[in-house]
Amino acid sequence: MATINDDGATIWKNFSLMTQEEILLINANRYEASFRPGEIMTKQGAPATHALFIANGLAKVYIEGNANKNFMLGIALPGELIMSPGAYSGSRHSFTVTALTPLKACFVGIDVLKEAVKSNGTFANSLLEDVNRKYYSAHARMVSQAHKRMSGRLAEILLYFSDEVFHNNEYEMVLSRQELGEMASMAKECVVRILREFEDSGVIFSNSSKVKILDRPKLEMISQKG
Repeated sequence: MATINDDGATIWKNFSLMTQEEILLINANRYEASFRPGEIMTKQGAPATHALFIANGLAKVYIEGNANKNFMLGIALPGELIMSPGAYSGSRHSFTVTALTPLKACFVGIDVLKEAVKSNGTFANSLLEDVNRKYYSAHARMVSQAHKRMSGRLAEILLYFSDEVFHNNEYEMVLSRQELGEMASMAKECVVRILREFEDSGVIFSNSSKVKILDRPKLEMISQKG
């Protein structure tokens, strides 16, 4: 579990596995930055010199494709580490991270983390578990979505926001209809149409900024049957 410090920022749980000396080194090689919605935090293809920790707020993590077609890997939550595979291979970011809400982040030099990995086996194991869990989750969602019709894909994403992001059946939709389409691999127009169908059948209520799940069992059935 992540922890909350005195100013309300969420702290990455794996910092607790570091020695005092390692924490001091982290503090000497980090900087904080605040971002407005829509601002790019890390850019695909740029040098991967730092890992990114979300103190508060939400961000989207996505792969930039050809012809402005993006594929969204997921939503980054407070207390999460974002470290591109490129940190260890190619030294380039493998994806782009953009703020969805007002957000504060902490950047830590990759070299400092690599030194901690070499000297602290407990931290190294926990870091590996953390990174693998995120990529397994993204991979599992990609496989699941590949075998579903559009209504099933969108239902799965609405449940993802309910279960994993907001932990509530009613939440603010931080993605635009275009971004929802990128996450569900469909056109914006299809997202609008399917949301309307869900509303007309009494499954959800939605407007430009809010979603409320009214019939969760039915939405789950749509997601499962695809």
